[in-house]
This record gives sequence, C-alpha cells and structure tokens, in this order.
Amino acid sequence: MEPPSGPASRRHVPWSRLLLAVSLLTFWTPPTTAQLTIETVPPLTAEGSDVLLLAHNVSESPLGYAWHRGERVDDAQLIASYRVDNNATTNGSVYRGWETLYPNGTRLIQNVTQKDTGSYTLLVTKKDLQTEIQTGHLHVYPVLPTPVITSNNSNPREHEDTVVLTCGYETQNTSYMWWINNQSLSKSMRLELSKDKRTLTVVAVTRNDTGPYVCEARNPVSFSRSDPFTLDVLWQENSRALGVGAITGIVIGVLLVMILLAGLGRFIFLHRGNWPPASTSGHGPSGSSVSQASLRDARPPTPIYQELLRPDTDVYCHISHKADVGP
Repeated sequence: MEPPSGPASRRHVPWSRLLLAVSLLTFWTPPTTAQLTIETVPPLTAEGSDVLLLAHNVSESPLGYAWHRGERVDDAQLIASYRVDNNATTNGSVYRGWETLYPNGTRLIQNVTQKDTGSYTLLVTKKDLQTEIQTGHLHVYPVLPTPVITSNNSNPREHEDTVVLTCGYETQNTSYMWWINNQSLSKSMRLELSKDKRTLTVVAVTRNDTGPYVCEARNPVSFSRSDPFTLDVLWQENSRALGVGAITGIVIGVLLVMILLAGLGRFIFLHRGNWPPASTSGHGPSGSSVSQASLRDARPPTPIYQELLRPDTDVYCHISHKADVGP
C-alpha cells in the first residue's frame, strides 16, 4: 500500500519545534525603555582628581534632578537639585562647594578626597511627575607616598637577633612587594612575610643579610618604591674584637716561648763544659783498657769551694789505703 499523497512536511514536523515556538510566543514581551544607570568616570579615582557621575538613559525632557548622599532619597542628605525649565540649582544640606550639576543629570566633583568615597543616589522627575531612582558608587584611593622602611633593631647581632622590617604606613587596598639585592624574595626558612606582605622578618640575621632592601607599595591608582635600606649587622665589630684578643694572645704566647727558649739556651751555654763526654765502646785493646779511674781523672777540676762543701769520700779512702802499706 502506497503512502497517501500530500506534503510530507506536515506529517514529519517534530514536536520539539512546536513546543519551542509555543515557548517563544509565550515568554516574548515587547522591549522596554532602557533603565537609568550611573557611571563613574574615571572608574578608579585618585585623591585630588576630578570625577564625573554620568547619568545614562535619562528620560527625555525631565522636569529636574536631585542628588542625594547615600543609597536612598533623603532630604536630610540632599546635595543639590536642578530644575530644567529655568536652569536653577538649589544646594542641599550636605553640599560642600566643589560640586556641579549639569542639565543632563551628570554631577561633577572636583578635587575629591577619601571622604567622598561612598554611594550617591540620583532622583529624576519626569514630565508626568513619575520618578526614576538610581544609585552610583564612588571609591577614592589615596596617592601613595614614598614608603620608608623601618627596622625594630638598628644594630642586630649575627646569628643572635631577629630583624623585623616594615614597609611604610598601613593603608587600605594596598599590596606590598620586597626586593633584596635587586632580586625578588627567594624561598628561605629565615625569611617570613606577614599576611599583607607589609612586614618582612629575617630570622637569625647573618652578615649576608645586610641588603640593600627595597619595598614597593601599590594600590589601584598609584605605586611607589622605597629608598634602599641596609642593615648594620654587628659581625664586623665583633670580628675586630675577636681579632684583637686573638692577636694579643698570640703575642703573649710567642713572648713566653721566646723567654723559655732564651733561658734554656743560656742554661745550656753555661753548663756545657761541665758535662762528661759520652762514652764509646772501643774495638780491640785500646777500647777495653779504659777504666773508671781514668774517666774520673778526665773530669775537669772542681772548684775548691765545691770540694769543701761536698768532699769526695772516694779520694779520702784512697789516701787512707796508702797509709796502711808498710815499707
């Protein structure tokens, strides 16, 4: 049986396409007027500069505008209002004198300070007396001065003291970086950074940690680097003190040795004539015929006062022996 004639597209339209078409028709709505928005120009504002709070998508031919401090419309926080038909500006209770309102709703703030940071609300009154309200935000960042590195110890001792270096004054929204000898910090067990990286701790400082150290402070609108800072580690003075002590000890030791050697030399020189000659064992008759008596007779003559103080008993006995011999 042949299939029925007719357009095949009617019989093969998927249900998914039909459901999609129904969904689009169900949720489609006509375009609406763009909403009022507030843009901060420049978006990152430095202290002392001028900033615009631009009003976008303002309704045509409005009756007037009013700017308020804060996130809601509050007459007690009215900065200024502007009436379009007569170009009249009325200042509010928080107007400070350096703000200008333009006919398109834009607000200029000159020479901003950190006190200007906050929210600002624009009220637009339409011809039909309907109103539009939108809030913008302004954040003013300080221009960072040159940071100064300070140390908790002006004269640390090598291997004994721990040094804490601080980069400038603490400010919000500021990041910090450090360099040692023109190089970024390397991983070391003796170098510790605080959570905000503003403080650098050098544990058990050594002579190789003298620096110079440089830190940088940075925020969204400015950055500044410190002058080089050098640690005065006391290893040099200690080395001199130890050197003087060591040299003094060496000199004293050398002098003592020289005195002892001089005394020993004098003693040897004075008594070298009183020493008996070393005996040698001879070979043959001449060597064996040397007697103790000959060795005694070979000694140098003893001074008479030594003989009187220490008489030689052998000599007296020898004389007595001769006396007993008969003719």
